[in-house]
Amino acid sequence: MSSLDLSLDGPALTVALCDIESVSGDEARIAGAIEAALADAPHLEVLRDGNNIVARTSLGRAERVVVAGHIDTVPVADNLPCRVEGGRVHGCGTTDMKSGVAVALRLAVSVPEPSRDVTWVFYDCEEVEAARNGLGHIAREHPDWITGDFAVLMEPSNATVEGGCQGTLRADVRLSGHRSHSARSWMGSNAIHAAAPVLSRLASYEPAEVSIDGLTYREGLNAVGIRGGVAGNVIPDECVVTVNYRFAPDKSEAEAQDVVRRVFDGFEVVVSDSAPGALPGLSQPAAAAFVATIGKPPQPKFGWTDVSRFSALGVPAVNYGPGDPNVAHTREEYVDIAQIVEVEERMRSWLTGRR
Repeated sequence: MSSLDLSLDGPALTVALCDIESVSGDEARIAGAIEAALADAPHLEVLRDGNNIVARTSLGRAERVVVAGHIDTVPVADNLPCRVEGGRVHGCGTTDMKSGVAVALRLAVSVPEPSRDVTWVFYDCEEVEAARNGLGHIAREHPDWITGDFAVLMEPSNATVEGGCQGTLRADVRLSGHRSHSARSWMGSNAIHAAAPVLSRLASYEPAEVSIDGLTYREGLNAVGIRGGVAGNVIPDECVVTVNYRFAPDKSEAEAQDVVRRVFDGFEVVVSDSAPGALPGLSQPAAAAFVATIGKPPQPKFGWTDVSRFSALGVPAVNYGPGDPNVAHTREEYVDIAQIVEVEERMRSWLTGRR
């Protein structure tokens, strides 16, 4: 098992974490290292289920906050071991999201008496299918481990608070026709041609802009795929247009499905995938205090993240961490050292109540 020195500064600890390769499904080594390092902190109760580690204070504070980060990465792309160059740490997982994990680990051991009780969560399998997600596993098997008044998911956000997240829904709009030889096309009915009104409705659709807690979420309904056709001399009898609806977190999954079915009224619609959004909850005292400490205007989260899992438990959550999400998963992945330092400073101020 690799050892971790949590007295290292944030950038150096980021390098140490990244150099423990932990592609999704292979997190045992890094989970063991994290568990062992946290076990040395007398103020923390450390729990483990599989490769998911939870550490928490029990100081009787008026509020409990949850700080979470995933410990897995996408497959390495010849970008390990890390290198430090030009004010950046370069390598797989630097932005997504071991720099955020490094910040959380340093704070977990160096802030023994926070002004709020804190639950620290380090979980596996975020980069793969939802059924394997470690945070989802904890939510199902040990929901009491991650209850709280507010949560911070340390996903890369360029050191800016991103509130909540949008929900996402995929659906297939199915068109039927009648197959025939293309030389005798009048004897058939072309299912691909029947998709024209579906595409027309998408082109004319005006997505909503929804304001929640002062954040404006821009929805979107778009075709993301189309398939049909049998052979070069056959009139197709089936065509499927796949659409993706990104909806504001004020809508439930059922309400989002109703929107899609209304847009495509008269067509067969089959929902293939759906995940709820998460309300930002910025009016909650802990959230308001967090935003005030960060000192930057919060932004809406336009993608989907695991804050949705906290929302399902009734815990308002935001995304906040070092790193540019646009370079996540790339061969050129990096994180700016200045952002690692900034995020740690802001989080420390929030947890200690000192500015």
